[in-house]
Amino acid sequence: MSQSVDLDHVTMRFGDFTAVRDAHLTINGGEFFSFLGPSGCGKTTLLRLISGFMEPTEGVVRIGGKDMAGLGPNKRPTTLIFQNLALFPLMSVAENIAFGLEVRGVRRDVRRKRADALLDLVALPGIGDKKVAELSGGQKQRVAIARALAVEPQVLLLDEPLSALDLKLRQHMRSELRALQKRTGVTFVYITHDQGEALAMSDRVAVMDVGRIEQVDTPERLYDAPVSPFVAGFVGENNRFPGRVVEVLDGLACVETAAGRLVARAGAGVKTGDAVLLFARPERLRLVPPREEAVAENRIPVTVTDRAFEGAFALYTLRTEGGTPVTAHLVHTGGGDGGPAVGERAVFAFRPDEAIVLPDDGRAAPAQEAAE
Repeated sequence: MSQSVDLDHVTMRFGDFTAVRDAHLTINGGEFFSFLGPSGCGKTTLLRLISGFMEPTEGVVRIGGKDMAGLGPNKRPTTLIFQNLALFPLMSVAENIAFGLEVRGVRRDVRRKRADALLDLVALPGIGDKKVAELSGGQKQRVAIARALAVEPQVLLLDEPLSALDLKLRQHMRSELRALQKRTGVTFVYITHDQGEALAMSDRVAVMDVGRIEQVDTPERLYDAPVSPFVAGFVGENNRFPGRVVEVLDGLACVETAAGRLVARAGAGVKTGDAVLLFARPERLRLVPPREEAVAENRIPVTVTDRAFEGAFALYTLRTEGGTPVTAHLVHTGGGDGGPAVGERAVFAFRPDEAIVLPDDGRAAPAQEAAE
């Protein structure tokens, strides 16, 4: 059984510092939901508020429609997996998994049967008698999840559980976690600063910055339709063209930039005369062949300053005549055509419907922070 989580205008202050500002959202029962944001944005504080390790300064936390005020972690239908996993090194794998059941007075034979069943569930059959020290990093992750599931929580809370793993294992564990959540149907609430994890695993994601929830949406919508410069800059790579709106017509904004006049979808609140940022994803840019006739798209003359081959893609670092840095990801098609070389001039283009214009509020995530 899984239950929903409601944050009803939740605020958390520590003295003069506000860690969470008026968080208001619903996590649906059976959903894989992630909080995504940079370090210090308040996402771990929210997880502790849900789990009962903290009480909000203002607002209400509800689980399954029930107000959790005054209920500690052991009284809530949640289990929290910490970043360091907190496995007991002197216990066997089965004893670790069954620890919560032992505390609740469950008989030893029942505990062992439950531990073995959970090891089967997390694809680690037959290792119940091993010590934790004998396990690999990925196996420890799965044992920690099995231990959390042993007490049959209705909400499983995960605080960056994959951060200590190497890249290849982390990518493998993403699919493992996603599949496990689907098999169990338990509500997963996941904390991460890694946008790849959040986008790959989640049904919905809440993007946070300085204690505020910027946007709650599906991964696809966050990527294609960000509502603020911070989300546009933090989720995935994005080229940004500062400028001023010349005209807004039929949902499109014409923007005067250092790279020339560019047209893209107008975000909410964008109007003529506004200072704005136009965002265009690197993979949306295409190389315009020589002598191709003009079409209804944005064209940007550039100089190639760097080119990197990454297997399926060639990554181009470019600079416009006005000095704006631009990145383009072109699919590598083989056939010996290497594209423009470093130092050469070229023209890249993108369609208006492939980019978005948002008011420049001064809070766009730095490019290096978004790429982490």
